[in-house]
Amino acid sequence: MSKLFVDTATDRGTPDARFRRPVASSTAESEPARRELVRRIVESPTFARSERLSTLLTYICDLALKGRESEINEQRIGHEVFERPAGYDSSADGIVRSQASRLRQRLDLYFQHEGADEPVRIVIPRGGYVPVFETQAAASSEPPAVLLLDAVTPAAPVHTPVSAGSASSLRRWFAPALCVVLALLLATLWIYDRHPSISAATPASHHFWSLLFRNSQPTLVVAPDSGLVLYHGASGQDVNLSAYLDGGYRAGPDGANRIGPAVPQKEWLLNLANRRYTSIVDLEMILHLKDRARSLGSDITVRYARDLRPDDFKAGDVILLGSREADPWDELFHPGINFILEDDYMGDFSVRNRNPRPGEPSRWDSKSDDPQHRVYGLVAFLPNLGGNGNALLLEGTGMSGTQAAMDFVSDDTLLLPFIQKIRLSDGTLPHFELLLETHNMGASAVRSQILAWRTMK
Repeated sequence: MSKLFVDTATDRGTPDARFRRPVASSTAESEPARRELVRRIVESPTFARSERLSTLLTYICDLALKGRESEINEQRIGHEVFERPAGYDSSADGIVRSQASRLRQRLDLYFQHEGADEPVRIVIPRGGYVPVFETQAAASSEPPAVLLLDAVTPAAPVHTPVSAGSASSLRRWFAPALCVVLALLLATLWIYDRHPSISAATPASHHFWSLLFRNSQPTLVVAPDSGLVLYHGASGQDVNLSAYLDGGYRAGPDGANRIGPAVPQKEWLLNLANRRYTSIVDLEMILHLKDRARSLGSDITVRYARDLRPDDFKAGDVILLGSREADPWDELFHPGINFILEDDYMGDFSVRNRNPRPGEPSRWDSKSDDPQHRVYGLVAFLPNLGGNGNALLLEGTGMSGTQAAMDFVSDDTLLLPFIQKIRLSDGTLPHFELLLETHNMGASAVRSQILAWRTMK
């Protein structure tokens, strides 16, 4: 037997694009061991804050380990995991596809960090939802984007005699035929160069995301400064945009210290203020945005909040993640919005309603002792500062609130009905803001509901 390597790559830059052959069963890969692996994954820090992804992984692995791989399909997952109606239109509702993409990313993170020493890893090949259990050695040693097939060594070729006349005829026509083939190849390359859209698939469009992800330039995504949030909580001091730009708070904190001896506490705060942190939830959102941009033929550029200047928000499209406490740049857009998130740095948050409508309160509070653990998320779709692009703010009273805002715009079954409701008579989408209420369960957002919204003229 010999080995035949057949290249089946469609995207060499993405590990999940490889077509993998399941490896042979071993003791390390027995069913109890595989179930124990699934348990370790969903209980890991990488998955602990994502109940949805943990449920999805557990569901598909359970069916696979029971030998029911044929039952793992988009329609069934949508109905049994994401509570969609039986027979729902999966072509219009992409919840399973989007969550599977996030699950692949999260699995990669797990096996790069906590699960780096696992003897077996779980892979969900693109184009389907059936999990594959493969040894880490096979995953690392297998050539990228290559399908390994067993093939029988071919027998020696059989030579058929060719007459002298036939050979002469072949030689006579070989050169002209080769010229024709080369001419056709050159013509094809010229046409492709002049009209690349003939060969390239037309990117999909989306009623909302196509306004933020364009072919002309990448969208700026601002990664929150989570170290600033920790600084706020430890020092009790607010850092507005002006102070953030000045950077004085990173030279030494002012005011009384909350914990510990004075000098060590100040040194600790100074060290914290100069760190460059962002959270795993923010990373997950950034990866999801990158996937969404690429599906629309665009891309993103990620910049840390501390590395930006006001002019960066005057051209092109931009997405800001997190509230003002993590991303002071939100202040630039506050004059034009109605719902303002506020933090007292003592564990309580609130949403100020600048212009309440009939039946609306002047504020919504998120208390640390609330038995319902209510938190709020804000989605604001606005013009950028230069008026030549769009800005999307995804904020929350806490991390789970921001996650609720991201989940809303990521789930077409929630987003598209809202867009249809506010769409103008000419079919265009106005700028808007909407406030969501959700509940914090284990630092993750569960089902949310719209409390109020505004559209802008």
